[in-house]
Amino acid sequence: MAEQMKPSGIACIGDIPMSWKVEPIKYLVEFYNGDRGENYPSKGEIISTGIPFINAGHIQNGSLNMDDMDYISEQKYKTMGGVKLCSNDILYCLRGSIGKNAIIDISKGTVASSLVAIRSISINPLFLFFSLNTSIEEEQRSLWDNGTAQPNLSAEDLGKFKVCIPPTDEQSLIASHIKVRCGEIDSIIADIEKQIELLKQYKKSLITETVTKGLDKSVPMKDSGVDFIGKIPQHWGVKRLKYMLENSDNNLKVGPFGSSLAGSDYTDEGKWVYNQRLVLDNNFTVNDTFVSEEKYKELISFRVYADDILITTRGTIGKVAIVPKGAEIGILHPCLIRFRINMDTMISELLMLIFNESDYVKEQLVWMSNATTIEVIYSYSLKNIILPIIPIKEQKAIFEFLNSKCNLINKIITEKEEALGYLQQHKKSLIYEYVTGKKRVKEAM
Repeated sequence: MAEQMKPSGIACIGDIPMSWKVEPIKYLVEFYNGDRGENYPSKGEIISTGIPFINAGHIQNGSLNMDDMDYISEQKYKTMGGVKLCSNDILYCLRGSIGKNAIIDISKGTVASSLVAIRSISINPLFLFFSLNTSIEEEQRSLWDNGTAQPNLSAEDLGKFKVCIPPTDEQSLIASHIKVRCGEIDSIIADIEKQIELLKQYKKSLITETVTKGLDKSVPMKDSGVDFIGKIPQHWGVKRLKYMLENSDNNLKVGPFGSSLAGSDYTDEGKWVYNQRLVLDNNFTVNDTFVSEEKYKELISFRVYADDILITTRGTIGKVAIVPKGAEIGILHPCLIRFRINMDTMISELLMLIFNESDYVKEQLVWMSNATTIEVIYSYSLKNIILPIIPIKEQKAIFEFLNSKCNLINKIITEKEEALGYLQQHKKSLIYEYVTGKKRVKEAM
């Protein structure tokens, strides 16, 4: 006969088996905070091999990404303060990505100050880890949100989170069972994620191949004179973007610099400030950034017009959007550049596809910056982007072909991402059912 259930007294937990308890984590574990004291390792003390020095960025999908690990020397490890990690410690993020966590299987290591190590005293560590990856943890965490722009949690607050406590032998049984079931789900998730990544790479390579080689593979080819482009159709050419801009004095404009548009200038309503969010979402119907009529008139040279192309220059860089006809009157945000293309050289829609859906432009920006990554796009870099010169009739055919192909690929990617979401939610629900006793391992096996 199935064991009777009783109220847990916690809404997000619900009923639990009669033989189970609910207790705050602080009575079951010890907490070890990352140290920010004088012995905290500096950037210059991070080395390529040695003792793992873990921060929140190293935590991925419940485990450590050892391929991207930072290390400190054995000597530094011996002298520094802070936690000395043990196998089966749970690392929990208290700042930034609050709640992100992992259970570790390394016997040596230490953590950054944004993390706390949770070491089990009287609860199965794997059972606790699974309990911290359910809606129970999420709902309790929301109660301790301090509401600041940079939210944070303390180990003391975390210790107040409550979890279910089955008998010791059942904790081990449940943890082992969940591990197997989640492993099966994770295997399917990894396979779908790989499929999505391959589809994204295929889309990028298809765009680059098509806008540099064309649709007709039988036409004669010539050397473009540009190494990363290679051969192009005989009747094509290449030019830098600055030679493809509209013939006007105001064909490229960087957003207002420095104090020209300060935080104190923004208002709750008024003339639009076209910001990065609008471009990233390609949404020109809703905005939350405005300036007064007076400020707008002062910055009238930064006005945005229909058919302008806007590009993001910081954060998520290099994304473009075309301002639609009928768009609101407004000015540029400092993190945008506005430019106007000569429609006789390239159609804007194809340009947007090249910028947004391939690495063609990004790779050039990285190459020009002589770095592995870029954080800012400057006007001189943008002007020197090399683009193919394609007859307008061919451009239209290429755009129609690529737009159709990309829409199909995007649809498949969306379907797979929806499947991922379902699997991840199923995994979370499965864990919840077992760690709260709604399902019992002896009943399920």
